[in-house]
Amino acid sequence: MLNDIKKDATTRMNKSVEAFRQDLTKLRTGRATTALVDHLKVNYYGSDMPLTQVASVAIADARSLTITPWEKGMVAAVEKAILASDLGLTPNTAGTVIRINLPPLTEERRKELTKHVHAEGENAKIAIRNVRRDAIQHVKELLKDKKVTEDDARRSEDEIQKLTDKHVKDVDDVVKAKEQELMAV
Repeated sequence: MLNDIKKDATTRMNKSVEAFRQDLTKLRTGRATTALVDHLKVNYYGSDMPLTQVASVAIADARSLTITPWEKGMVAAVEKAILASDLGLTPNTAGTVIRINLPPLTEERRKELTKHVHAEGENAKIAIRNVRRDAIQHVKELLKDKKVTEDDARRSEDEIQKLTDKHVKDVDDVVKAKEQELMAV
């Protein structure tokens, strides 16, 4: 029973850290990456489809992306999706190829993005702490129902706390790495 609670907590904490990492891939740093536009939805004949399902996205060079829709009629829809996104990017169209140039980040924008990374990191830590709270609550319920001894419950709570500390440190490491990436010119 206690091992199941710890395994569940570990799995949920790992998912929180991975979700945080995924969120950070959408953040624009100084370098072009296809993950920047992966989350965009394009109106494809009345339904919203992920950009990667209606076009190929490639890195042209360190500061630009090229998007090639598979259908010529989709060029306008892809442009519209890029302009409507919160990325602040302007697409340039040449025939069926859409080029997105990424301007270098200003110092002010870098600091703003760093604050955003820290806020997202704090949200990930809160999610991890919520998992800890749930796991400890399950252990206390088992203790209350006299299904485990007090020593086992205490040991499990300590192990859950160690798991929490490890995952919070992982989040801190990810935040630090992303901050260094953002501040590199």
